[in-house]
Amino acid sequence: MQFFSLAGNVALQNVLATMEVGRKKIASTQKKGYFSIGGGIVLGIVGSILGVPMPSIIAGLIPVIYGGIVLYKINDELQAYKQAYKRDVIGEALQFLDSSLTISPKDGILANEFIQSQLFSTEPDRYKTEDLVCGKADKTAFYFAEVHAEYKTVTQTKNGTKTEWHDIFKGIIFVADFNKNFNGVTIVRPKDFGSAIGAWFSNNLFSFGSNDVIKLENVDFAKAFITYGTDQVESRYLLTPAMMERILKLNNNSKYSISLSFIQSRMYIGFPLDRNYFEAPIFKSLLNPDLLNEDISTIKFMYDIIKELDLNTRIWGKG
Repeated sequence: MQFFSLAGNVALQNVLATMEVGRKKIASTQKKGYFSIGGGIVLGIVGSILGVPMPSIIAGLIPVIYGGIVLYKINDELQAYKQAYKRDVIGEALQFLDSSLTISPKDGILANEFIQSQLFSTEPDRYKTEDLVCGKADKTAFYFAEVHAEYKTVTQTKNGTKTEWHDIFKGIIFVADFNKNFNGVTIVRPKDFGSAIGAWFSNNLFSFGSNDVIKLENVDFAKAFITYGTDQVESRYLLTPAMMERILKLNNNSKYSISLSFIQSRMYIGFPLDRNYFEAPIFKSLLNPDLLNEDISTIKFMYDIIKELDLNTRIWGKG
C-alpha cells in the first residue's frame, strides 16, 4: 500500500535529487572495489588450479589490495550519506506524518531500560540500539528504536573454547506513557512450548520469579499469550476485555508475535523484525517513489498503536 508520496513535497524532492548524485558515486566506487577484490580472488584460484599457485596468488593480491583501498577511501562519504538520509529524508518524512516526530539516528533505548522492561527473561551480553524516534500522539508521549540484543554461550571443544552468539531480540522496542503508576508488573509473552512449560510450573509448583500466571477469560488471548503479574487484581484491571481484543488485533497485524509489559507508568512492546529500517539504499535509486513507503509505513504502524490500544482515553490518573 502506498502511504508516502513525494508529490508536492518540493523540498524533499530537491534533497533526494542532490543525494542521488552522491549515491551514484558511492555505488559506482563500491562496485569497482568489489569487482577488483573478486577479480583478484578468481585470479588466485584459477592460477592454483592451473598449477602456478604462488605467482597467481601474488598477482591476485594486487587487485585485492587496490579494491580494499578503494572501499576504504569511500567509507567516510558512505557514512555521511547514510546519516544524511536518516536526518534529512526520514526526518522530513516524519514531519509529513506528525510535526511532533523526530529521529535521532545515533540514539536508542538504553540496555538498562531494555532489561528493566522484562520483555525477555535473558539479559544481553551484547547490545546495539539506534534510530530513536520520539513523538506525541494527542495526549500520549511515545518513543521507539531498533534494538539488537544477544547472549553468548561458551563451550569447550577439543580445539579449545567456542563462543557463539544467539539473538534474544532483533526488532523495534516501542514505549508509551500509560498515564498510570502501576503498583506491580504485568508481562505478556507469546505462548510457545517454553512459556507453556513455565506456566505449568508456575501454576502447579512455584511462582515465575516473583510473578504468578494471570488467568484471563479471553480464550483467544490465552491461546496466543502467557500473562505473568505481581498483582492479580491490577493485571486483570489493566487487561480489560477491550484491551485484550486490541492487543490481539495488534499481534495479528504484526509479522511476528509481539511481547508486552506494563511497568511503573510505561507500556513496552517488542516487535521482532527481520530487517534494518531507515537505511539508505546504495544500489537502488533514491528517486523511486516507493522508496520510503515501507519505512514510513512502519513508523505509521507504531504511531497508530496509540489509537489501536486507545491510550488517549484516560481512564486513570497518575498517582
